[in-house]
Amino acid sequence: MNVNLYGCNGKWLMVDCGVTFADPDYPGVDVLLPDLSFVEERLGDLLGIVITHGHEDHIGALPYLAADLGVPIYATPFTAGLIREKLEEEGVANDVKLKLVRENEPFQLGPFDLSYVPLAHSIPEGNAILIGTPHGRILHTGDWKIDEESAIGGASTEAELTAIGDKGVFALVCDSTNVFNPEASGTEAQVREGLDAVIGKAKGRVLVTTFASNVARLETLGQVARDTGRQLVVAGRSLDRIVRVAKAVGYLKNFPQTVDWDAAQKLPRDKVLIVATGGQGEPRAALGRISEGTHPLKLDRGDSVVFSSRQIPGNETAIGAIQNRLAAAGVEIVTERQAFVHVSGHPGRPELEQMYRWIRPELVMPVHGEMRHLSEHARFAIASGVPGAVIQKDGDIIRLAPGTPQKIGEATVGRLAVDGDVILPADGQTLNERRKLALYGQISVAAAIRKDGSLIGEPEVRLQGVPVEEDRDPFLDEAIDAAEEAIRSIRGKDRDKLREAIRLGVRRVATRWTGKKPIVDVLLIEA
Repeated sequence: MNVNLYGCNGKWLMVDCGVTFADPDYPGVDVLLPDLSFVEERLGDLLGIVITHGHEDHIGALPYLAADLGVPIYATPFTAGLIREKLEEEGVANDVKLKLVRENEPFQLGPFDLSYVPLAHSIPEGNAILIGTPHGRILHTGDWKIDEESAIGGASTEAELTAIGDKGVFALVCDSTNVFNPEASGTEAQVREGLDAVIGKAKGRVLVTTFASNVARLETLGQVARDTGRQLVVAGRSLDRIVRVAKAVGYLKNFPQTVDWDAAQKLPRDKVLIVATGGQGEPRAALGRISEGTHPLKLDRGDSVVFSSRQIPGNETAIGAIQNRLAAAGVEIVTERQAFVHVSGHPGRPELEQMYRWIRPELVMPVHGEMRHLSEHARFAIASGVPGAVIQKDGDIIRLAPGTPQKIGEATVGRLAVDGDVILPADGQTLNERRKLALYGQISVAAAIRKDGSLIGEPEVRLQGVPVEEDRDPFLDEAIDAAEEAIRSIRGKDRDKLREAIRLGVRRVATRWTGKKPIVDVLLIEA
């Protein structure tokens, strides 16, 4: 969930505006947004949003937040195409200015002189941003790797990056994702060889799941389909969108003609190669539905599924559930642990060292990782000869120049949840209540009382998520007795006191029976 703010001479520049995906701590929520309240209080000084590349953790929040920010978005053609479709889906395309910038075309926003610096990544048009200011130049890398054999898109050469370093770079703000990896990430050409080997020996249908945005991998899979004599099938809305946008801006020119799902089911099993979304365990994506047998495309015993992507931490359980269903159906599973079927889009230690030698920054500021990644990256940069490093946690305001870099303040940071059609605080009242409901369950108590506080009839008690199962009826009887006792003991006109006595009495019964303290709601009906 990347959002970076650069300030100079009282003006602000935003780099990227992404989402992250919710985990079980946010029940009912799929997407989390960054809290931009710091810059929202300074909208008159925000000049624009510059996007490094088109991954969701860099552009995903734009459909929800860009219209309110009210500033132009700057992006290269492929990235702009993805953003435009997302804005149109959200119905805000007419409310947001989207400005196309070609790679290597400088532009200026206030005190910032900007230019894109193409770098290899797992999506076309991955870019660093060279930010010139009166106090020095910054190279903000975005996500990158070194791949001189990249299947699609271009990247700056060693000579071009060295030339940037020759002119002086004060700070390298750099990707830390793979800082613990002692090896270089590898190339897309190596992945093609690995996929050719795995798919070439497969006897049945083969399904390959990968990130939809990895256009280089889609290009590779098109080549692998030709190499192995298989017809290509695409399954997943996001894949359809990526292929459409990529072709519109000149990529995937040699992508083979795909066949539809019905035709694929009629082909010989060893002539089919399916590319599908869902490798991170998303239940509604194509692979999840195929594993459940609810998708038009079917896999049977002897077929294969290749996970051509890395497992994102936090998704292990969901991915494992899909793999278990596939295994139960007799489908062979191949991951990067069994074969060379994936390479990361982020730099390992040798690539980081190479970037330091090309750029020769005065300091490195690690980004894009957890604190353990940032700390290790800072240590590694210093050990590799970079004069200085600055570790920044979310919300820290760091003055880079002039003078010695130092923390000078803290900005409000946090998470917003997209809950249905509503955006709300991720740790606000609504989600806190939902977490309590999920953890403890809920009891409703309704009682009719006279004006003097005496009970009419018997209270009604209903449960949701309280673990009494076979003992439900005797538990309800005791809860009703507790509510009646509370009403008799309070007997009077203080309704708040009466509600609290009923709530506590019923909750004590639940705690005694279950060891849990469910939420107890009390409704008094006066007659």
